[in-house]
Amino acid sequence: MSYFEDLLKKIESKTAHVGIVGLGYVGLPLAVEFAGAGFTVTGIDIDEKKVAALNRGESYIQDIPTAVLAPLVKAGKLKGATDFSSVAAMDTINICVPTPLRKTKDPDMSYIVNACQEIAKHFHPGMLVILESTTYPGTTNELMLPMFERADLKVGEHFFMCFSPERVDPGNANFQTRNIPKVVGGITPACTKIGAAFYRQALETVVPVGSTRVAEMVKLLENTFRMINIGLVNEMAMLCDRMGINVWEVIDAAATKPFGFMPFYPGPGLGGHCIPIDPFYLSWKTKQAGIEARFIELAGYVNGNMPHFVVDKIQNALNDHSKPVKGSHVHVLGVAYKREIDDVRESPALDIIHLLGKHGAKVTYSDPFVPHLRADGAVPEMAAIDVEQGTREADCVVIVTDHKNFDYPGIVERAKLIVDTRNALKGHQSPKIVRL
Repeated sequence: MSYFEDLLKKIESKTAHVGIVGLGYVGLPLAVEFAGAGFTVTGIDIDEKKVAALNRGESYIQDIPTAVLAPLVKAGKLKGATDFSSVAAMDTINICVPTPLRKTKDPDMSYIVNACQEIAKHFHPGMLVILESTTYPGTTNELMLPMFERADLKVGEHFFMCFSPERVDPGNANFQTRNIPKVVGGITPACTKIGAAFYRQALETVVPVGSTRVAEMVKLLENTFRMINIGLVNEMAMLCDRMGINVWEVIDAAATKPFGFMPFYPGPGLGGHCIPIDPFYLSWKTKQAGIEARFIELAGYVNGNMPHFVVDKIQNALNDHSKPVKGSHVHVLGVAYKREIDDVRESPALDIIHLLGKHGAKVTYSDPFVPHLRADGAVPEMAAIDVEQGTREADCVVIVTDHKNFDYPGIVERAKLIVDTRNALKGHQSPKIVRL
């Protein structure tokens, strides 16, 4: 029996031992899905606190309830580890580690490289290795493959390697790991076939593509599409502001067109791990080929300036009430990068807080999902305060993240002045409301 046939048999019988490297918002939900499908899963992470919580059956990811995680751990279907020795017993392994950008906007591949180096120490024939971390086209073939392939260990014959972009949308109640279509591309046709068979055991829809490069480019296209269109509508918001036009009304009216238009909405800036970062992987890669990614660079510039635009709106609104920013109390509603989640990565709220602090404002915040903000150099350590207290005491309230459980009518009633960056107060009419 060939390695391909042997591995396919283990996958289809769900006797394959599944490994997940990286137990964050991508890795843990994936591990839960495969454990729930009947596989024995081991999650590996260098964060001892995450591994300890997993082994206690306690979830630290908002989209994974402890009530779902705990029975899988208790049944022995899912466990965590901080070292890579268990790779020797694994049949498949998914790499779900961070891929940040350096300050110079070039990709930091150190997490992928470190994970592959550790896996390679225990690597054996018959394994399927899948990279899920967002990266530039060519990573799987050019960076990963040479770390595993040898003269006596040929990809597509002795082992199998794929790329499958993560598409997790934290806080989305309708689309989660199981029912988000899963794109997968292998280095060889056999790799693609075995990768698709693997995902079909736990996920509803699998979309095979012709190569790892296609799969890598899929994720970058998806997020570049969003980033550029958000950049366009953010620029439209700035233009409308100068001309005294309500951009929200413009978008709502344009959205009535049943073809040729898709509504995007302005906001205080981009946040999260994907949209603010992923397009720059493509920009970096195209520069290597002598091509300038002009749309990406321009959209990045526009989106990056939105926190400054918001602070200007706050300053102008306070000036209209005969108050300077310096010494004024500004209360920020919502610091997560989007509604109904606890994730503050790349959140524009952090930039807004930082800029207001530089202007001498006294800044407080409320967020039901983020009780504390850790100091990160630009933003001091802060604790959330009561919404009612903050909105009543502040000289200006700024809605940065439109969480659903904020009492917006009460906020309008209590606040002296409101800058609404999300159109959360749509339908409310008051001279104290300043819209983006």
